[in-house]
Amino acid sequence: MSEASLAERVARESYGRLIALLSAHTRDVAGAEDALSDAFAAALVAWPRSGTPDNPEAWLFAAAKRKVIDAARRAKTAADGEAEIVRSIEEMESEMGARDAPDRRLELMFACTHPAIEEDARTPLMLQTVLGFSAERIAGAFLLAPAAMGQRLVRAKKRIRDAGAAFDVPSAEEWPARFGAVLDAIYAAYGVGWTDPLGADPERCDLADEAIWLGRVLAQQLPEEPEVLGLLALMLHLDARKPARRMDARYVPLDEQDVSLWWRDAIEEAEALLRRAAVHDRIGRYQLEAAIQSAHAARLDTGQADWTAIVLLYEALAVVTGSPIAHLNAVAALAQRDGAATASPALDALAEDFPSLRSYQPYWALRADLCARLGRIEESRTAYDEAIARERDGAVIRFLSERRAALAG
Repeated sequence: MSEASLAERVARESYGRLIALLSAHTRDVAGAEDALSDAFAAALVAWPRSGTPDNPEAWLFAAAKRKVIDAARRAKTAADGEAEIVRSIEEMESEMGARDAPDRRLELMFACTHPAIEEDARTPLMLQTVLGFSAERIAGAFLLAPAAMGQRLVRAKKRIRDAGAAFDVPSAEEWPARFGAVLDAIYAAYGVGWTDPLGADPERCDLADEAIWLGRVLAQQLPEEPEVLGLLALMLHLDARKPARRMDARYVPLDEQDVSLWWRDAIEEAEALLRRAAVHDRIGRYQLEAAIQSAHAARLDTGQADWTAIVLLYEALAVVTGSPIAHLNAVAALAQRDGAATASPALDALAEDFPSLRSYQPYWALRADLCARLGRIEESRTAYDEAIARERDGAVIRFLSERRAALAG
């Protein structure tokens, strides 16, 4: 392997670990990023000349550490403050001499979801600091101008520094709110990649894979936390269906997908994770969502999704989260189990309880389908028009348009 390739591999595997180590002591994420960037540049010069070091990660940390200390001195930090930065980073040197460096990525993830940081900045910040994504790539994935995303990330890092955010696992009192934010940020990253199933957008390409990688990092560090296991199981279940979601660039709904294309190994891993989570008897949102996907995966062995389980699980999810989307999905599952005549009045009642659903594309797609099944053709056409108007995915628009065109009459 060339030194350039090795540096790239080390960057992929060690970036978040090194940023977490450096910034945990200085609270200066931006400064740690600059120092590590300089260290990688130095490696590309030094390693071809003198050979690859036995412990490349320790070499990079040592180089970056010197940059961080020099920056602190140049900034003319108060004498005691500078001494503390130097002392705390020097303490890490002996640990970095070992083959396995301390892993502070969990603490870095919590820092990225500090209450001082705006919610819409947490996922992008985690993608940049833990995975090393550029602001330009993150901006493209979140459909923002690079300058706007860059400013958002700069503000977030400044707030970590100014708030003196502790790089540690929160106390028991803070745990529920902070931990949920970490899980939500990882799942949001997965969702961005999920909406590009063909990998056609270079900015979102592989983002779902990176989110799963983050989920694995979290599961390694919190192996007995059931919601972590549930989140990873959920992403693996969804990812297993990637090959069947589009056929010749055409959208294929879940209940029409060819299950022989699903990745069985990913499903089996997800099922094992769910069994591990269930042992702890602490149910949560991500375990429920993963269990729903597990009930869909029953088609692999039985040829039929477990619609009774899916209805009950969505109803439980709606209670846990209060989400109108969970309620809507429960009605969609009810239509599969009990038929359109039962689901249609339930959908009408739901729209009364949650008027915001009328701006949501899946609400109109479900209404169009139910009306078509009940022979209410004009209502179905109108609902399809509403659904099409609210959709941006060209393949889904084509699917909905074909369904509308196929209506009788």
